[in-house]
Amino acid sequence: MAANLVLGADGSTTLGGSSKGLSFPADRLRFHQLRTEFKVILIGGNTARQEPYWVTPLPLIILSHHDLPALLEVNEKAVRWELPLSQAIARAGELYGDTLIEAGPALIKEAVAAGLVTELFITISPDTPAENQIDIKDLTSGAIEVSRESDASAPGSLFLRYRLAPSQK
Repeated sequence: MAANLVLGADGSTTLGGSSKGLSFPADRLRFHQLRTEFKVILIGGNTARQEPYWVTPLPLIILSHHDLPALLEVNEKAVRWELPLSQAIARAGELYGDTLIEAGPALIKEAVAAGLVTELFITISPDTPAENQIDIKDLTSGAIEVSRESDASAPGSLFLRYRLAPSQK
């Protein structure tokens, strides 16, 4: 189980209300390459309402107890589940296989805290919009940094990969 998140250099999780605003070409390339390693994408309802998930290359699981945008109905690969996160991850693994969480910080933090994530991919964008900020040190506490790369086309950017201990629960 892995999770992927883009953050501004100041810990912002959005720019203009969407994580897409923080992305840059090298991040998008890595984002799409990472998806090739998984069988299903899992997001939360807030991500479904704020981000463009109308078309996905993989099945898409949306965890939400609320209605979703009508535009998501055009994504034939999308399903909505009303399950607790741990149950959804277990079920996704059984039905699809390797799962990639592309959710917002709240869902990713919950999955990390519960020991459900074994790999965490974080892109640091050079942007500093001071929007919906999180503390990266808090998110990666106890994780081992496996790799750190920068991209010359986006000065100040970083691509971080962490390994986390799986849950013993």
